[in-house]
Amino acid sequence: MTDAPSTTTRSRALVDAATGRLGAAGVASPRADAHLLLAHVLGVPRGEVAALLVLDREIPGAAAAAFESLVTRRERREPLQHLTGSAPFRHVELAVGPGVFVPRPETEAVAQVAIDEARRVVAERGGAVVVDLCTGSGAIALSIATEVPGARVHAVELDAAAHEWAARNLAGSGIGLVRGDARTALRDLDDVVDVVVSNPPYVPSDAVPRDPEVADHDPAVALYGLGPDGLEVPRGITAAAVRLLRDGGLYVMEHAEVQDAAARAMVDACGAFDQATTRSDLTGRPRMVVARRRRARVED
Repeated sequence: MTDAPSTTTRSRALVDAATGRLGAAGVASPRADAHLLLAHVLGVPRGEVAALLVLDREIPGAAAAAFESLVTRRERREPLQHLTGSAPFRHVELAVGPGVFVPRPETEAVAQVAIDEARRVVAERGGAVVVDLCTGSGAIALSIATEVPGARVHAVELDAAAHEWAARNLAGSGIGLVRGDARTALRDLDDVVDVVVSNPPYVPSDAVPRDPEVADHDPAVALYGLGPDGLEVPRGITAAAVRLLRDGGLYVMEHAEVQDAAARAMVDACGAFDQATTRSDLTGRPRMVVARRRRARVED
């Protein structure tokens, strides 16, 4: 007679095994991912998983099976955020999944520049108009609306699937979401916007991302910026910024770390901005171009 199978599993053994599997599959942060997946399955904050492990608590069989299923999918390099259904970004939590670009920590620095400028304008004039072009999940737009009371935020997304995710994330926020081409949308806001911010597609067509989570799961429309340098779409976004911004308004656009000089040249070529500058992300890499709309010359 054999013993009946156990209906529980010790938490340490479960997480240690998952960490080993994820590490062998090339996941960059295997233990952190294992913790987050177990927290998701149990419906608890990640911090409670650490306590479970210290005490080596038993995990019920159904939860252990659900965890194992998610670990298997993560081994196949499905994005962690697709498995949990959410992605943190600054002070907000966004619903994400197939069909929308998963917001990255480096974009938080892009949002910070826009937030700082919006705050300055609100303090100076009592309100600010901000536009987020190629909003994707709505991460930047929602962060600005959340962190800058007095900012009137508008967001534009063309792709149908991404627009659905943005609509879900921005519901009830007061943000004006438009499905349309970022190059031509919001004509009614021409010359009145204080901040235009964008994380557009900018990857060159021949530069396929190395990570399977990006190459196989992020939508191509959110990655590839077209043209040999990947900046064809950003050129259209920059032209839209020229049209939308008031004199003295600020333009902030994310780009790849190897595109800093090309992005500055692209903006300067418009002839509508003061000299463009490059700013770094949280890791010190050059990841955004920033420029101020040139003020109209006042005749003597």
